[in-house]
Amino acid sequence: MGDHPYTKISMQEHHIETTVSGRYLLEAPEGVGPFPLLAGFHGYGQSADDELELLRSIPGSERWIRLSIEALHPFINAKGQPGASWMTRRDRELRIAENVRYVDAVIERVMAELPLDGRLVLHGYSQGAGMACRAALLGRHPVTGVLLLGGDIPPEHDDLARMRAVHLARGENDHFYPKKHFENDLQRLRDNGIEPSLTLFHGGHAPTSDYFEAAERFLDGIG
Repeated sequence: MGDHPYTKISMQEHHIETTVSGRYLLEAPEGVGPFPLLAGFHGYGQSADDELELLRSIPGSERWIRLSIEALHPFINAKGQPGASWMTRRDRELRIAENVRYVDAVIERVMAELPLDGRLVLHGYSQGAGMACRAALLGRHPVTGVLLLGGDIPPEHDDLARMRAVHLARGENDHFYPKKHFENDLQRLRDNGIEPSLTLFHGGHAPTSDYFEAAERFLDGIG
């Protein structure tokens, strides 16, 4: 057999943009409006349905348009149910930019279809807390306030002023959001001129009635 030249081909990584469909759930109050908008982001492995249940559990939220946005990366979770994730470690910056564009597009559609009064509050639970922060800090739509439950403020952000008003909440036995992370987030907010309302409730990662009552007070104070 004759000799054949061999040329080593190096591996190259590329990315290509494509179109995927995102899912969101929407509940509007009865009446003609205008209404404030409460947009929620679920935790890791959860769905928009789970987050909508959290929003419904906040007393008085029926006076708001409740919007629950589902993450773009679906999988079957540990319970064998459909779930989704907002972030992975790979291609982090790409995923952040994609997620922010996606959330911007959802909110823009809701604003075009329903009568809003200009108030926009974001609610993030667990992994969704980071997404709520990113939407507030990087998104096109200015927010009135942010509710953060059991999740960190992303460490890469130094200027937190766009979050405006913040409610920071943690269960006393929450191992997913340790006390030192909570205290660090509190100090970062204060360093940026934001004095957040705080809720420390008895329990772990899942919210209790104490949290929902505190969230009601925060929403009532949003002007």
